[in-house]
Amino acid sequence: MTGKKHALITGITGQDGAYLAKFLLDKGYKVFGTYRRLSTPNFWRLQALNIFEKINLIPADLLDAPSVIEAIEISEPDEVYHLAAQSFVAASFEQPIGTAEITGIGTTRVLEAIRHINSKIRFYQASTSELYGRRNTVPQNENIPFSPSSPYAAAKLYSYWITKIYREGYNIFASNGILFNHESPLRGMEFVTRKVSNAVAKIALGIENSIELGNIEAQRDWGYAPEYVESMWLMLQQEKPDDYVIATNEAHSVKIFVEEAFKIVNLDWHDYIKQDERFLRPLDVDLLIGDYSKAKRDLGWEPKIRFDSLVEIMVKEDLRRWERWLKGEHFPWDAPSYQSEAKILTRSLRV
Repeated sequence: MTGKKHALITGITGQDGAYLAKFLLDKGYKVFGTYRRLSTPNFWRLQALNIFEKINLIPADLLDAPSVIEAIEISEPDEVYHLAAQSFVAASFEQPIGTAEITGIGTTRVLEAIRHINSKIRFYQASTSELYGRRNTVPQNENIPFSPSSPYAAAKLYSYWITKIYREGYNIFASNGILFNHESPLRGMEFVTRKVSNAVAKIALGIENSIELGNIEAQRDWGYAPEYVESMWLMLQQEKPDDYVIATNEAHSVKIFVEEAFKIVNLDWHDYIKQDERFLRPLDVDLLIGDYSKAKRDLGWEPKIRFDSLVEIMVKEDLRRWERWLKGEHFPWDAPSYQSEAKILTRSLRV
């Protein structure tokens, strides 16, 4: 093993995994990442950040314990950042059992591998503000009881508690990061913020003329993903493991996000929004707003990018992507992987 610290990131191809990998590489780590073998590789985020060639990729699946064990044996990590999950709330209602297996039990497979291979490995569990569910107590901090309102949140609740159990029962350095919503241009299009920023860009360029949304009154505490991954690292640098809320202490509705996004392209959002019941969840969480004061006190962490800047970053990047595509450029992005976007891309090529 070299003098460099080794880090293993499960789910390295996702938004947080990619930003965390870049952060750790900049810190001098040797970075390993697990990914699921797919017929179409999903490495565009790592390529977009220009770090794909610097990552040591290991195929693994949270449903397959031997592959998890092998990933830890190969990487010999000092730190494991467990980000892999079925992370889309709406999909968890459609696939509740699969979500429980991957997002819930998958965490135990990683912790068991650490316990048997090297219990000195430091472990970060990606918990979520969805744990709080429909509770009216705001802001939400580390002491507010959880009340999950989706199969995704229930699976994450299991992961949260199993992490604490391994910490207290086996003396493993294991911390939960209770991260509130955090967005970026690397967010998947199934998430409402990126769905909006991508649609606004297309509408501004005359590619589309409307966007369909579900509950636009829901309020969320939205931060900037590249800042949030730093908090993950800070948690594993402490003397003792603990659990931390990471948030901005502000909440804005989906409607306000939409309004701000259309302002950037000088359009009136009322002219382009359609509400569709297909996008309503059986149970929805009305308000999530986090209190990050413990993280500020213990970790020295606090957000810098605020809501307006976040919306602007996302809309302008999606504008830039579509403008580049219209000019005939080819570059790493996710639009070709989505059926709705692929149809647009194919149509534009024929024109």
